[in-house]
Amino acid sequence: MSNTEARRAVEVVWRRESARVVGALARYTGDFSLAEDLAQEALAEALVSWSVDGVPAEPTGWLLTVGRRRAIDAFRRRSAQDDRYALLARDLDEELPGVDTLFDPDAIDDDVLALMFISCHPVLSKESRIALALRVVGGLGTGEIAKAFLVPVPTVQARITRAKKTLAAAKVPFGVPEPHELVERLGSVLQVIYLVFTEGSSASNGDEWIRTKLANEALRLARALVRLRPQPEVFGLLALLELTAARFPARLDASGWPVLLEDQDRRLWDQSAIRRGRAALAQAVAAGRGLGAYGLQASIAECHAVAHSVAETDWQRIVILYEALGRLTPSPVIDLGHAVAVAMASGPAAGLALVDAIASRGHLDGSHLLPAIRGELLTRLGRPDEARAALEQAIELCANVVESAMLQRKVDGVAHS
Repeated sequence: MSNTEARRAVEVVWRRESARVVGALARYTGDFSLAEDLAQEALAEALVSWSVDGVPAEPTGWLLTVGRRRAIDAFRRRSAQDDRYALLARDLDEELPGVDTLFDPDAIDDDVLALMFISCHPVLSKESRIALALRVVGGLGTGEIAKAFLVPVPTVQARITRAKKTLAAAKVPFGVPEPHELVERLGSVLQVIYLVFTEGSSASNGDEWIRTKLANEALRLARALVRLRPQPEVFGLLALLELTAARFPARLDASGWPVLLEDQDRRLWDQSAIRRGRAALAQAVAAGRGLGAYGLQASIAECHAVAHSVAETDWQRIVILYEALGRLTPSPVIDLGHAVAVAMASGPAAGLALVDAIASRGHLDGSHLLPAIRGELLTRLGRPDEARAALEQAIELCANVVESAMLQRKVDGVAHS
């Protein structure tokens, strides 16, 4: 296997299994910061070993085994200063013999949930919590995290480094917190699950349109969180994820090419997921406290889920829901969603006016979404030259290979119209 192929294999395994690897190593060592370092060392060793020996049959188990061996080496180095480390090294060494012993599904699930709550510990700033959790739970690169928050990559790197040092200094224990401690971390945990799912459902870069396994992991965590903390906004998040994931089967054609909402075969939508999502949304509504941000987004997703076509979708209701969402959690991305809904409800000219207003504020200068939507609206208004310019700008800003190709098809379609 070439070095390039080995690097690609390592990247794929890390994206899929990073949380399980780091979580398991944190449980074994009791040290979150050390566990993340050990996982990175195991990845570095995989780059060398896999290029020579090929990808092992159990790549996650391989990484865990290497990580644990590195932990033993680290504890042995410290053992001269502290007998406690020597004892832990001996225990780890005795437990190590087989890869299969590393896979206790229940324990691994607990590890990932614990990892998320540690990443969202209140000793960290809000920005550091989310950046660290996305890195170690979502397996996202610093570039992807920076793109999600529209901040420079060095800023994200600094937040992650600072967070790890803070957790180590505070000696935060590994584990799911006690019930009375859950409340102060819940908001950050919900946001991380949401962002991990968002990256899975619409990959910000790479050559995949949907990272299904990542989205499913976020969905699994949301279900676990509902059992742990059955509160309205947790139900709202679960509803949003279920209703969004229901459309996954129709979002790619037989060749793996993206299918946009207006062209999807709605018979392929997962009706079981829609029922689960609507049931979770009903639980959020039943609390009688008014829907939060995730519940409002779930209500928007429900409008799509129950409509038989784009034309039959209740766009006026979606406009109202976006307006409520914008008041609750102001964001240029929410404003952009509102503009699209207005375009569908009242025509492309009305939507374009709102998009241009967002552009004038400069909040989405680094995002491809705004010029992509602007290009679509200009196409519908019969302004091909401006549409091509906007779509070409979107291609320049887009880091996802599949989405860039789809935007190029739109450019070609405008050129031949």
